[in-house]
Amino acid sequence: MKIALFGGTFDPVHLGHVAVARAAAEKFGLGRVYFAPADLPPHKQKRRLTDFQHRFAMLALATAEDPRFIPSLLDAHTGQPNYSINTVRRLKSTLKKSDKLYFLIGIDAFKDIATWRQPEELLSEVEFIVVSRPGYSLADVGRALPPSLRPTDLMLRTMRRHQSEGTIALIGATIHLLGQVREKVSSTQIRAAAGRSVKQLSRYVPPLVAEYVKKENLYTGSSGLQSTGAGPDKMLSFQEARHHGSPGRSHKNG
Repeated sequence: MKIALFGGTFDPVHLGHVAVARAAAEKFGLGRVYFAPADLPPHKQKRRLTDFQHRFAMLALATAEDPRFIPSLLDAHTGQPNYSINTVRRLKSTLKKSDKLYFLIGIDAFKDIATWRQPEELLSEVEFIVVSRPGYSLADVGRALPPSLRPTDLMLRTMRRHQSEGTIALIGATIHLLGQVREKVSSTQIRAAAGRSVKQLSRYVPPLVAEYVKKENLYTGSSGLQSTGAGPDKMLSFQEARHHGSPGRSHKNG
């Protein structure tokens, strides 16, 4: 089976995330896409995030209607920054030898790949699917690679002709550029709509997620920062799932 790991903060998961996963699944024949929210994202440790439990709950709601999409606890409460190299290796250890794993990521995040933990090792572990946006080409993908893997200037000039799609196949790295997905959503739009109706918020997030945001009073805090919503007595419990350490759905589904 072809499988993709889709990581991020998902704060919150929105229609753009779902559209990206759907486009990748259709283009590459993915049988499963693991949405893995980061508990401690290495590049965003100074940013205030909504509680992990809320972000995971919203992912569960957003992915419920597509059997290919699975909310994952791979990066739940590890106590350490969620480095992608570790997440990929944990997931691969649970897969069959016949499975093929991809790493799904947006072009903006991929531009920083050379600064990630062990980028060369990560790129050799898994093929990347990079979702493009207007103005980007394969040359931008190649230019973002670590120096040890970066294509020559001649190769980069050739890649500029491929404006939205294509593949870079190198010794030690294979990266696919997926054409831009036309579902543009920003966190600013979501936060502005959070104080309005469920119908208005559903323009940016799946309807069940919009209902959850309103119910838990998320993204309505002062100074643009989100409220944590429910108190400790209302928090979801993932104790069993954490103990099992499964990359799949929450403990209710094994």
